[in-house]
Amino acid sequence: MEREWKSALYTYVNQYNRCEIDYRPQTSERIVTDPEFVVERGERMARLDEWYRKRRAVPLRSETSAKLVRTLIDGPDEAVAEVQLYSRLFYEKSGITHREDRIERERLTFLRENGQWSIARVEREVPERRPAGEGQPYQQADFVQAVNRPLLNREVLGQGRSARRQIYRRDLAVAYADRWWNAGNPAFEEFDVDCTNYVSQCLFAGEAPIHYTGRREAGWWYKGYVGGSEMWSYSWAVSNSLARYLSGSSWGLTATEVNRPEQLMLGDVIFYDWDGDGRFQHSTVVTAFDAGGMPLVNAHTVSSRHRFWDYRDSYAWTERTVYRLFHIADEF
Repeated sequence: MEREWKSALYTYVNQYNRCEIDYRPQTSERIVTDPEFVVERGERMARLDEWYRKRRAVPLRSETSAKLVRTLIDGPDEAVAEVQLYSRLFYEKSGITHREDRIERERLTFLRENGQWSIARVEREVPERRPAGEGQPYQQADFVQAVNRPLLNREVLGQGRSARRQIYRRDLAVAYADRWWNAGNPAFEEFDVDCTNYVSQCLFAGEAPIHYTGRREAGWWYKGYVGGSEMWSYSWAVSNSLARYLSGSSWGLTATEVNRPEQLMLGDVIFYDWDGDGRFQHSTVVTAFDAGGMPLVNAHTVSSRHRFWDYRDSYAWTERTVYRLFHIADEF
């Protein structure tokens, strides 16, 4: 028999869609009774309203589909389910319609009282706030747990330096980013916190040269899993480490830090420090521009495609957020 609480999930998704584009107080029946969530949603809607106004953009419609990932409890009066929400958001700017895609996961607790189902709790992971290597000393915030046992990628075995000049193929980096924005390329490992691993793959797809040193704390390289050990540099998979590498690299993959997002080009990279404490937890790659010339980005961890660069719509964003904007060199 069809689970009765699914009707509450259907209502929730409809309200989720409406809150993405309509920031007026909701007059329809509230399906969510979680007070913390209700307050957070109200604050976010006010922020998005201001955000779109400053961008001179108008949200048009949101299309969100919910996929039931797993059911943890399925009782007569209580249910707990993990769901994946795939949102396609359309907005207009300067007469041009843009689309962005985002995939998030939530855990919903459903309760039935007086014959009616409601959502008593909404638990949302914010993995963008959880840096790879969490819990390790600052200098060693480098350890990344693979989701599955890694396999050696024999296609990525660059050794040391090359005298051959290479051109950064921004078109290839962007094509790769759009191809794999919502999935992991099986030729590489996919991590719980996968944003920088994904960005590194995009750079490599753009023909940025591997700088293999054999030391995890130096260079920028990936080999996979060798002899029971992870074989990739910290700069390949850790946001803070890649930002440090790009700021100091003088050979191979190099970049220049710029001050304004308008200075970025396709295939460039942005880093995010949500707390303003000097530690960068998230990375994205520029894959398009809006009608005003502002960058749109792709990312993993929370899979995103053509998302506005400043991430003010993210649950990870705070008023203390600091950005680093890197223009990747055209030649290596």
